[in-house]
Amino acid sequence: MSEITEADIRSRTGEAIEQVGVDADEVAFRGALWDAGLAMVQFPEGKGGLGISPMMQAAVEETIRDAGRQFHPLAVNTIGIGMGLPTVLTYGSEQHHKKHLRRIFTGEDIWCQMFSEPSHGSDVAGLSSRAIRDGDEWIVNGQKVWTSVAHVSRFGMLLVRTDPDVPKHKGLSYFILDMAAPGVEIRPLYQITGDAEFNEVFFKDVRIPHENLLGEVGDGWRVATTTLMNERVALGGSTSPRGTGNIAMLVDAWAEHAGAMSEAASATMRDRVAQLWIEAEVGRLTTMRARANSTVGNPGPEGSVGKLASAELNQRIWNTTMDLLGPEAMMHEPGYPLSRSDESRGMGGYTLSKWFLRSQANTIEGGTSEIMRNILGERVLGLPGEPRVDKDVAWKDIPS
Repeated sequence: MSEITEADIRSRTGEAIEQVGVDADEVAFRGALWDAGLAMVQFPEGKGGLGISPMMQAAVEETIRDAGRQFHPLAVNTIGIGMGLPTVLTYGSEQHHKKHLRRIFTGEDIWCQMFSEPSHGSDVAGLSSRAIRDGDEWIVNGQKVWTSVAHVSRFGMLLVRTDPDVPKHKGLSYFILDMAAPGVEIRPLYQITGDAEFNEVFFKDVRIPHENLLGEVGDGWRVATTTLMNERVALGGSTSPRGTGNIAMLVDAWAEHAGAMSEAASATMRDRVAQLWIEAEVGRLTTMRARANSTVGNPGPEGSVGKLASAELNQRIWNTTMDLLGPEAMMHEPGYPLSRSDESRGMGGYTLSKWFLRSQANTIEGGTSEIMRNILGERVLGLPGEPRVDKDVAWKDIPS
């Protein structure tokens, strides 16, 4: 399949669109892409891809937009597609592939990720939720926190401790969890925006079939690393057309408000907007390069570059937008309603001030900026790591 050209990809995409119709519902449209090997072109044949360079994915997305359809590859199932797909593909069985892969991409099954805990956020490997084997099942007890869209998810990626007698990184296992299983309780966490994207998830004697294990028992940290590296690329930006997304909203706000500013203020703001546009474009191109270097959808630690840069850039963009709006920036929608997030509608109804509020989480979610800098320093630049006195200590012997 390495002989496939960009022209071939555009032709295949056009045929898939013609087959299902450009206005088809999202599930049918995405299903046609999957069946044609155009969902994730770097994936194997028969599993949503063609086994070719991920750089070719841009041709698929451009052809879809040229046909008149708005399309973002992660839109209907951000966590499932951005993190679940490559993890299940890499570590799942053939049965897992048949059951989950296509339905993740079409958005028929929303997925969430359950790593962080109240006492262990950045130190994921220190988590304490336990799974104890009982025949062909595992019994799970514990709690997770900051679980995005858990309340609308059909399945979840769950990291738990299965062996407390070994060092913390070696005693973890990774499961696919049915979010409707008895003993799973989901509670909303309302944010500064008024939305509850995030949740607490509690487990009380939840039974998970052993066949839902990804990787081997005790190999959970390696599987989780795959998920985390993909998460950083997914959060680090997109290959959407130049000048779209957050920067487009700033440019639109500039066009609307520039005329009311003094000449000096306008000149200063114009420079800020132009600089941010340049940084957004550099970030977009960097993300494309990171994805081009991935294999079977799995990037290396370099993916943390995009996540770190985009998180801080987003905050600068929205800070500038608020400065541009002036006193208007202090106004929020009437009543400040509390609402539940819906993965299918995303953040389409957000006002500019609400986007500003939401951006404050960018440097925390998906790994804090401090953690990203540690990863880049140690794993990309080769700098000495932080002292880790608990590296060879059994988890049970680490002071809580």
